[in-house]
Amino acid sequence: MMIATRLLIAGLIVCTSSVYAAEPPPGASACSGCHPASGGRHTRVPALAGRNPADIVAAMQAFRSGQRAATVMDRIAKGFSDAEVEAIAAWYADPR
Repeated sequence: MMIATRLLIAGLIVCTSSVYAAEPPPGASACSGCHPASGGRHTRVPALAGRNPADIVAAMQAFRSGQRAATVMDRIAKGFSDAEVEAIAAWYADPR
């Protein structure tokens, strides 16, 4: 796929997710397999809904780089581009 096409797709993902998208961006639904839907459920895995998007992005970058210890998140984080992480973080931050 041409670089220009990839950049266009990444830009569309970020733009559409930051405008209160009703549908999760690609990859976001996979998070709910481990992360609870709300903060009311007490687990070792934190809820993502309503979190500051910058915190989610920083955590994913730390997992990806190995700065933050993980059991599976380090591998999961490496599967997402920066644009995808930003779109997912924006979607989870939206209070819906």
